Amino acid sequence: MAERRVTVVAEVGLHARPAATFVQAAAKAPIEVSVCKLNRDPVNAKSILAVMGLDVRQGEEIVITAEGEGAEELLDELAAIASAP
Repeated sequence: MAERRVTVVAEVGLHARPAATFVQAAAKAPIEVSVCKLNRDPVNAKSILAVMGLDVRQGEEIVITAEGEGAEELLDELAAIASAP
C-alpha cells in the first residue's frame, strides 16, 4: 500500500472546489483510495461527502493511501491537488 502525507495549503482547506477536484481525480482510478486526518479513521477518497466530512482546514496534514496498479502516480496527483494554494 502506497501512502503520502500532505499539508493542505488552500485557504479553504479541503472543502468546496479543492475537495471536488480531489474526489474527481480519485474517482477516475480503478483502485482503492482513502484519505484521513492524522489519528483519525480513513474515509473513501472517492466520496465527496466523506472528504468534506473530514473538515480538513488550511495547514492540517492528511494521509492519502492507495493500493493497486498506478497507486504511486495517483497519489502524486492527489498530493499535488491537496497542496495547491
